[in-house]
Amino acid sequence: MVHGRVQGVFFRAFVSRQATALGLSGYVRNVPGGKVEVAAEGERKKLDELIASLKIGPPASLVEKVETTWSEHSGRYTGFEIRY
Repeated sequence: MVHGRVQGVFFRAFVSRQATALGLSGYVRNVPGGKVEVAAEGERKKLDELIASLKIGPPASLVEKVETTWSEHSGRYTGFEIRY
């Protein structure tokens, strides 16, 4: 979960580009309260790279906090999508 000024600043598109470039699967979506939810699966090193980029975000964003939780790889995602 990403907190801060992360809605209306192309954050979802940014996450999708980063995750796709890293070969990760999953999704990104806006959630109530102005947060962005990211669910991603892939190699741990690539996930760590995605998390590092989430902490920076695109130029118009202002990331205050990134909350992460870890679970077993489910294999339920194919590709990376932006959910609306």
